[in-house]
Amino acid sequence: MARFKYKGRNRQKIVTGKINASSRREAMEKLNDDGVRVIEIEEIPESFLTKDISFGGSVKVLHLIVFLRQFSTLLKAGITVVDATKLLSAQTESKILSKVLKQVEGDLREGQTLSETLGKHPKIFNSLFINFVKAGEISGTMEETFDRLSVHYEKQYRTKQKFISAISYPIVVGFIAIAVVIFLLVGVVPTFVSMFDGFGGELPKITKFVLGVSDFAKRYWILLILILLLLTFGLFALNKNMKTKYYIDLIVLRLPVIGLIVQKANIARMSRTLSSMLASSVSILQALAMVEKVIGNHVMAEVIKKSRVSLEEGKSLAKPIEEHWAFPPLVSQMIVIGEESGSLDTMLAKVADFYENEVDEATERMKALIEPMMIVFLAGLVGVIVTSIVIPMFEIFDNIQNY
Repeated sequence: MARFKYKGRNRQKIVTGKINASSRREAMEKLNDDGVRVIEIEEIPESFLTKDISFGGSVKVLHLIVFLRQFSTLLKAGITVVDATKLLSAQTESKILSKVLKQVEGDLREGQTLSETLGKHPKIFNSLFINFVKAGEISGTMEETFDRLSVHYEKQYRTKQKFISAISYPIVVGFIAIAVVIFLLVGVVPTFVSMFDGFGGELPKITKFVLGVSDFAKRYWILLILILLLLTFGLFALNKNMKTKYYIDLIVLRLPVIGLIVQKANIARMSRTLSSMLASSVSILQALAMVEKVIGNHVMAEVIKKSRVSLEEGKSLAKPIEEHWAFPPLVSQMIVIGEESGSLDTMLAKVADFYENEVDEATERMKALIEPMMIVFLAGLVGVIVTSIVIPMFEIFDNIQNY
């Protein structure tokens, strides 16, 4: 929401003031409704003190997908872009998206193009989104463009959710395991220390080890927390650095099970994005430049960059992809077929479908593999601690009976 200062005349006198509105035209309409004939009006430059403050400035992907589907449907029904934007700003469940769409509507009424006004909100509509819309405006296929965008985001959302659901189980179980072990070491094991001290005999090695770990955890728990926090912040810092991010992505791709899923998910994203953009009449070079930014893995992004350079030099798009281990032969073969037949967007769509299904199957297999492993791991940890307590207790009872 913008802020305007105005000078105008009502029935009695000259008046000045400020007003909030999504556009200059809306501000003038509001003033006219209040009986003020505008003489001068100008927008107040946004500053820290005047700008709107919003918490959680992003829009959920599901809300964006619903908006795209509804927008496409309204356009197919013959509703203008301005009216469709107005209708959806009132219907969307997202307050942030509703506010942005009202601003978009105001800009559209002032004669700006949809891509121009959407480009003012990069936190919600990224460069990929804007390029889709620009292509749709140029080709006159806005309905199909928004339909492709909805499919694009929906496919990516499902693939991402599959991966998250696969890794969430071991993470949750891991946290539970750590909490249980800490509770046993700090809360339960120390209560048996005095008993074992009075026993006087030689304690089993497993009991000595567990008691040592328990004593260390009680004495240095603050240090352990600090080390954990430092490691966490260190990983975040490394991940933000472009050079180290490349090597982190390389390590992730080399991991036995997770690396394969990450590889397939990124290939699916790359193929779906390229296919959708080419089908929307975006140039291949521009589409590749967009894919470099959205693929999400720096190792694979570097290969895409080499493919773009190869294409600019008049060479094959598939050659750099074919030569890199991160891309299976199927990808380069389908691209070659697409280049030769002139149906690259169709071939890439097939590649995307294939690897999206592969991600679904791989995540299900990983969940089936990890669940029993995590249960055994948790049972093993608890079993070691319980055994370290039970063995000397049996010896104590035997000594008491013999005595």
